[in-house]
Amino acid sequence: METDPVPRSGLLLMKSTRTTLVDIANALGVSIGTVHRALHNHPGINQETKNRVLLEARRLGYRANRAARSLSMKRKLRISVNTLKGTTSFWDEVRAGIDQEARSVGMESVEIQYRTYPQLGDGDESAFEAALKDEVSGIITFPSSPGRLREWLRRAAPAQIPIVCVATDAPGTGRLAVVSIDTMVSGSLAADLLGRFLNGQGSVAVTVSDLAILEHAEKVKAFQSTLRSFYPQMQIEAPLEDHDIEAEAYVKCRKLFQSRPDLAGIYVTTEASIPVLNAARDAGILDRLAIITTDLFPELVKEIRSGTVAATIHQRPRTQGVMAFRVLHDFLVDRQTPSPQVTLAPHLVMRGNLDFFLQRQSFEHSPTRDDAENVASNVDSYSVG
Repeated sequence: METDPVPRSGLLLMKSTRTTLVDIANALGVSIGTVHRALHNHPGINQETKNRVLLEARRLGYRANRAARSLSMKRKLRISVNTLKGTTSFWDEVRAGIDQEARSVGMESVEIQYRTYPQLGDGDESAFEAALKDEVSGIITFPSSPGRLREWLRRAAPAQIPIVCVATDAPGTGRLAVVSIDTMVSGSLAADLLGRFLNGQGSVAVTVSDLAILEHAEKVKAFQSTLRSFYPQMQIEAPLEDHDIEAEAYVKCRKLFQSRPDLAGIYVTTEASIPVLNAARDAGILDRLAIITTDLFPELVKEIRSGTVAATIHQRPRTQGVMAFRVLHDFLVDRQTPSPQVTLAPHLVMRGNLDFFLQRQSFEHSPTRDDAENVASNVDSYSVG
């Protein structure tokens, strides 16, 4: 940004220096048309030239005017968002990210249809069927059971309805892309933390919603592999599945704590951490149990602040929503084939950085229109694999 002084008030007037197609063309010595074709993946352009344009665009910090591109379409995009209701704020944050990004391109060009179902396996298929019947332009979905949804996902292909999965993948279904946290990093990080906290000794457990969900299976795999590699003296209990039902999580964990009163630590891979904490508290072992949780929501903040929870691995749900919408929207508008995987690095939140993280989160959750366009655009904020 450049600044021009305003003598009368002593204030500074900000003047935009947004990079344009002309800037990229001048830097490379090519025509504006060549730059346009390269950025919009048009056929008939040399691959080497295309690569040069893309690299220069990134170097100059070029960002396309996505709102103008949406308005240039002859039809309004209708996008169905099929997600869980959730027991904490995780899915609210995913939907907020989608809404935030949709507003950044102009709601006059995009209609978002939210289809929310109460729990795993209860309403996800009917939501998908309703979206197909409504002939939506694209679908963002949480494939809680890829096996059951596989047929619905495949039915979307002939209708040319692109699917973007969020939070977890549905491999072999023909989906366009998946936006998720790096599950292997999450599981490995949790294992290393518990190993260090417990000095490589003792028995630990892990809770999941359902091992049929790829995201959860990968976290468990990474967790177990890391413990076995670096802390071979530690014992690992069989994974506990709670199916995203708080009552089930409480009952199963209470039984676990009663049968294994010597349990030293537990890793909660899902948002259902409060019933696990309550079960440990009622069993009288909370003060000596090393606990790693997932995500961050109001009820969990006080548990981290008090030291009850040693750390939580935040999955950045709002950014997942932002990126899921962005990938789908850019494909629908420009027909650019995205990377099949957009993988976010998790954030580790502990008592020491909790307040800083909450302040930063609060700022990011109140974006201006220009801020919304910038969310997750920094190369340090996410990785594409």
